[in-house]
Amino acid sequence: MKRLLLVFILFSGSCYAVDFRQLSDPKQQESYEELTKELRCLVCQNQTIADSNAELAYDLRRQVYEMLEQGQSREQIVQFMIDRYGDFVLYKPAFKGKTTLLWLAPLVFLLVGFLTVFFFIKNKKTAQAVISDSDTLENAIEKKKKIRSLLDKGETS
Repeated sequence: MKRLLLVFILFSGSCYAVDFRQLSDPKQQESYEELTKELRCLVCQNQTIADSNAELAYDLRRQVYEMLEQGQSREQIVQFMIDRYGDFVLYKPAFKGKTTLLWLAPLVFLLVGFLTVFFFIKNKKTAQAVISDSDTLENAIEKKKKIRSLLDKGETS
Protein backbone atom coordinates (compact mmCIF):
# COMPACT_ATOMS: atom_id res chain seq x y z
CA MET A 1 0.00 0.00 0.00
CA LYS A 2 2.84 2.39 0.86
CA ARG A 3 4.56 1.65 -2.44
CA LEU A 4 1.38 2.30 -4.36
CA LEU A 5 0.96 5.62 -2.56
CA LEU A 6 4.59 6.53 -3.30
CA VAL A 7 4.16 5.75 -7.01
CA PHE A 8 0.96 7.80 -7.09
CA ILE A 9 2.67 10.79 -5.47
CA LEU A 10 5.65 10.58 -7.83
CA PHE A 11 3.49 10.49 -10.95
CA SER A 12 0.86 13.00 -9.82
CA GLY A 13 3.36 15.87 -9.76
CA SER A 14 4.39 15.32 -13.33
CA CYS A 15 0.91 15.78 -14.72
CA TYR A 16 0.87 19.37 -13.44
CA ALA A 17 4.21 20.39 -14.91
CA VAL A 18 4.08 23.63 -16.87
CA ASP A 19 6.85 24.35 -19.35
CA PHE A 20 9.46 26.88 -18.33
CA ARG A 21 11.34 28.96 -20.83
CA GLN A 22 14.53 30.83 -19.99
CA LEU A 23 15.42 33.96 -21.92
CA SER A 24 19.00 35.26 -22.01
CA ASP A 25 18.10 38.82 -21.00
CA PRO A 26 16.75 39.19 -17.42
CA LYS A 27 14.46 42.05 -18.52
CA GLN A 28 13.00 39.88 -21.26
CA GLN A 29 12.58 37.04 -18.77
CA GLU A 30 10.72 39.37 -16.43
CA SER A 31 8.53 40.55 -19.32
CA TYR A 32 7.84 36.94 -20.27
CA GLU A 33 6.75 36.07 -16.75
CA GLU A 34 4.57 39.19 -16.45
CA LEU A 35 2.94 38.62 -19.82
CA THR A 36 2.13 34.99 -19.11
CA LYS A 37 0.49 36.09 -15.85
CA GLU A 38 -1.54 38.84 -17.57
CA LEU A 39 -2.88 36.82 -20.49
CA ARG A 40 -5.94 34.62 -19.98
CA CYS A 41 -6.10 31.04 -21.13
CA LEU A 42 -8.93 31.00 -23.64
CA VAL A 43 -9.67 27.34 -22.93
CA CYS A 44 -9.66 27.43 -19.13
CA GLN A 45 -10.93 31.04 -18.92
CA ASN A 46 -10.27 31.30 -15.20
CA GLN A 47 -6.51 30.79 -15.40
CA THR A 48 -3.63 32.71 -16.85
CA ILE A 49 -1.55 31.08 -19.54
CA ALA A 50 1.22 30.72 -16.95
CA ASP A 51 -1.05 28.52 -14.79
CA SER A 52 -2.81 26.56 -17.50
CA ASN A 53 -1.82 23.18 -18.93
CA ALA A 54 -4.05 23.51 -22.01
CA GLU A 55 -2.43 23.14 -25.41
CA LEU A 56 -3.56 26.62 -26.42
CA ALA A 57 -1.92 28.08 -23.31
CA TYR A 58 1.28 26.24 -24.25
CA ASP A 59 1.06 27.72 -27.77
CA LEU A 60 0.45 31.21 -26.38
CA ARG A 61 3.44 30.91 -24.03
CA ARG A 62 5.57 29.78 -26.96
CA GLN A 63 4.27 32.69 -29.06
CA VAL A 64 5.12 35.19 -26.31
CA TYR A 65 8.57 33.64 -25.94
CA GLU A 66 9.28 33.83 -29.67
CA MET A 67 8.03 37.42 -29.95
CA LEU A 68 10.26 38.48 -27.05
CA GLU A 69 13.24 36.74 -28.66
CA GLN A 70 12.49 38.68 -31.87
CA GLY A 71 12.81 41.87 -29.86
CA GLN A 72 9.17 42.92 -29.79
CA SER A 73 8.07 45.07 -26.88
CA ARG A 74 5.57 44.10 -24.23
CA GLU A 75 3.00 46.52 -25.72
CA GLN A 76 3.41 45.03 -29.20
CA ILE A 77 2.84 41.53 -27.86
CA VAL A 78 -0.24 42.56 -25.89
CA GLN A 79 -1.64 44.40 -28.93
CA PHE A 80 -0.99 41.34 -31.11
CA MET A 81 -2.89 39.13 -28.66
CA ILE A 82 -5.79 41.62 -28.42
CA ASP A 83 -5.97 41.91 -32.21
CA ARG A 84 -6.00 38.15 -32.54
CA TYR A 85 -8.23 37.11 -29.61
CA GLY A 86 -10.00 40.29 -28.49
CA ASP A 87 -10.03 42.00 -25.08
CA PHE A 88 -11.03 38.73 -23.44
CA VAL A 89 -7.43 37.50 -23.68
CA LEU A 90 -6.41 40.05 -21.04
CA TYR A 91 -6.93 38.85 -17.49
CA LYS A 92 -7.59 42.49 -16.48
CA PRO A 93 -9.03 44.21 -19.56
CA ALA A 94 -8.72 47.96 -20.01
CA PHE A 95 -11.70 50.15 -19.09
CA LYS A 96 -13.36 51.15 -22.35
CA GLY A 97 -16.75 50.97 -24.03
CA LYS A 98 -16.66 47.24 -24.75
CA THR A 99 -15.53 46.29 -21.26
CA THR A 100 -17.68 48.69 -19.25
CA LEU A 101 -20.03 45.90 -18.21
CA LEU A 102 -17.10 43.80 -16.97
CA TRP A 103 -15.93 46.61 -14.72
CA LEU A 104 -19.28 47.97 -13.55
CA ALA A 105 -21.25 44.73 -13.07
CA PRO A 106 -19.61 43.86 -9.71
CA LEU A 107 -20.39 47.36 -8.40
CA VAL A 108 -23.99 47.12 -9.59
CA PHE A 109 -24.43 43.70 -7.94
CA LEU A 110 -22.90 45.01 -4.71
CA LEU A 111 -25.22 48.03 -4.74
CA VAL A 112 -28.27 45.83 -5.41
CA GLY A 113 -27.21 43.59 -2.53
CA PHE A 114 -26.87 46.52 -0.13
CA LEU A 115 -30.23 47.95 -1.21
CA THR A 116 -31.89 44.55 -0.77
CA VAL A 117 -30.50 44.20 2.75
CA PHE A 118 -31.45 47.81 3.58
CA PHE A 119 -35.06 47.41 2.43
CA PHE A 120 -35.36 44.00 4.06
CA ILE A 121 -34.26 45.44 7.41
CA LYS A 122 -36.47 48.50 6.94
CA ASN A 123 -39.52 46.36 6.14
CA LYS A 124 -38.80 44.13 9.11
CA LYS A 125 -38.69 47.16 11.44
CA THR A 126 -41.89 48.52 9.89
CA ALA A 127 -43.60 45.16 10.35
CA GLN A 128 -42.50 45.06 13.99
CA ALA A 129 -43.81 48.60 14.49
CA VAL A 130 -47.16 47.59 12.97
CA ILE A 131 -47.30 44.55 15.25
CA SER A 132 -46.54 46.65 18.33
CA ASP A 133 -49.12 49.23 17.21
CA SER A 134 -51.69 46.48 16.73
CA ASP A 135 -50.87 45.19 20.24
CA THR A 136 -51.52 48.63 21.69
CA LEU A 137 -54.67 48.88 19.56
CA GLU A 138 -55.87 45.53 20.89
CA ASN A 139 -55.08 46.67 24.44
CA ALA A 140 -57.02 49.89 23.88
CA ILE A 141 -59.98 47.93 22.51
CA GLU A 142 -59.90 45.59 25.52
CA LYS A 143 -59.74 48.55 27.92
CA LYS A 144 -62.73 50.15 26.20
CA LYS A 145 -64.64 46.86 26.49
CA LYS A 146 -63.83 46.65 30.21
CA ILE A 147 -64.85 50.27 30.75
CA ARG A 148 -68.05 49.68 28.78
CA SER A 149 -68.82 46.56 30.78
CA LEU A 150 -68.20 48.41 34.07
CA LEU A 151 -70.39 51.26 32.95
CA ASP A 152 -73.08 48.83 31.88
CA LYS A 153 -72.89 47.11 35.26
CA GLY A 154 -73.10 50.47 37.04
CA GLU A 155 -76.22 51.44 35.10
CA THR A 156 -77.98 48.21 35.91
CA SER A 157 -77.34 48.42 39.63
